[in-house]
Amino acid sequence: MRTLLTFLGRRASTAAAVNQNPSLLQRCFLSSSSSPNNKLFVGGLSWSLDEKSLKEAFSSYGEVTEVTIVYDKDSGRSRGFGFVNFSREDDAKSAKDAMDGKALMGRPLRISFALERVRGGHVIVPRLPGIGDGGNRS
Repeated sequence: MRTLLTFLGRRASTAAAVNQNPSLLQRCFLSSSSSPNNKLFVGGLSWSLDEKSLKEAFSSYGEVTEVTIVYDKDSGRSRGFGFVNFSREDDAKSAKDAMDGKALMGRPLRISFALERVRGGHVIVPRLPGIGDGGNRS
């Protein structure tokens, strides 16, 4: 019971803090490291797309250093998303701006900058009042 009360208290204080300082919400989702983000998340990939084709599709925007398509460990089939790393952050931004929403092998791509993968830590997602809680409650 004490854990639940602690959780609810933290959630309420986080929501209040976000209301007072909206930039707090942005900081919660940005990487704390100051290193440039050269890695793009690419969603909406065709199951038949391979790494070579994905690299060719993005290489006109700059030097692609690594391409990874994520595969299901049981079936071996593509999970429909992957990552493209560029040597420069500007090239990654150009590729994101140009390719987001464009079709590749008949499927529209969803592209965003990849978030750092955090292992072993808790993920805290602040919630704004009235969003995702079933509406305003009195």
